[in-house]
Amino acid sequence: MGEGTDSGRAQVLEARALLAEEIVRLEASARAAVDIPAKVRRNPVRTAGIAAGAGFLVIGGPKRVFRRAKRAVLGPEEPLPSSMLPKEIDEALRKLGGDGDRVRGTIEREFATYLEDTAPRRNGRDLRGVVALMVLPIVRPLAVRMGRQLVEQLFAPGAPGFEDQLAKIRARATAATGAGKAEPPEDVPPA
Repeated sequence: MGEGTDSGRAQVLEARALLAEEIVRLEASARAAVDIPAKVRRNPVRTAGIAAGAGFLVIGGPKRVFRRAKRAVLGPEEPLPSSMLPKEIDEALRKLGGDGDRVRGTIEREFATYLEDTAPRRNGRDLRGVVALMVLPIVRPLAVRMGRQLVEQLFAPGAPGFEDQLAKIRARATAATGAGKAEPPEDVPPA
């Protein structure tokens, strides 16, 4: 009966030691993954690129680049005319009467009806929509893939960082054990 107990105790102690080592490795891996200052020191150019890319997205850079590219391809937009009302429209407005609020309401209702009636034609010739529909299926997967790679690289525990963290944790555990802070569990008698 003593051999079985001794064997069981040895297995429990071995399992505890393996678990303790796995916990130390897990802690080192987690610390290395989130140790941003160390990653910045190891790869300052990559970090600057990531920061520049994030800033570009935050300030709306893709939208601005798209507008500039559109302007380069299609040319600048026509400026608004100095007067929006030709003589014919001005005369038609005067025929509606002198009550400005009533005339404004009539124009707004008629214009809304006009926009609803012509919406299908306008949407059919919307160059921006066509370009977006052509470019989006290509650009979106690339952006998603690059974003995933960026996040994976940012939070991947690099070998140098992992080894440094592992050494720090083991040194801390050794110091704690050497100082007498770690005592054997109560259910295991001292050897």
